Amino acid sequence: QVQLVESGGGLVQPGGSLRLSCAVSGSGFSIFVMGWYRQPPGKQREWVAEITSTGSTNYAESVKGRFTISRDNAKNTVYLQMNSLKPDDTAVYYCNAKRVVFGTAYHSWGQGTQVTVSS
Repeated sequence: QVQLVESGGGLVQPGGSLRLSCAVSGSGFSIFVMGWYRQPPGKQREWVAEITSTGSTNYAESVKGRFTISRDNAKNTVYLQMNSLKPDDTAVYYCNAKRVVFGTAYHSWGQGTQVTVSS
């Protein structure tokens, strides 16, 4: 059983920075594709960024150049460094772990952490 716990959310002014962390318990972290998603108020959940087991990264266009995803396999933790934050970044941020077994993707989710960007 894989469990994910996010932390690091909070209230920040526009232009500020936050770093989210996601600690993963259970085995197999190093082979997971780890991702961050977010759900703005009144909107659907959207993909933000992902990092593969080999360290390759991909980002949504809306955060490219401002957000950085990274992972520490020794600590079973994935991070999301968020810089130059905008009010539109306000959302609940969710950590996701994806593993593919015989062509089938299995997803695990954290409980989410609130990020509010406001002056």
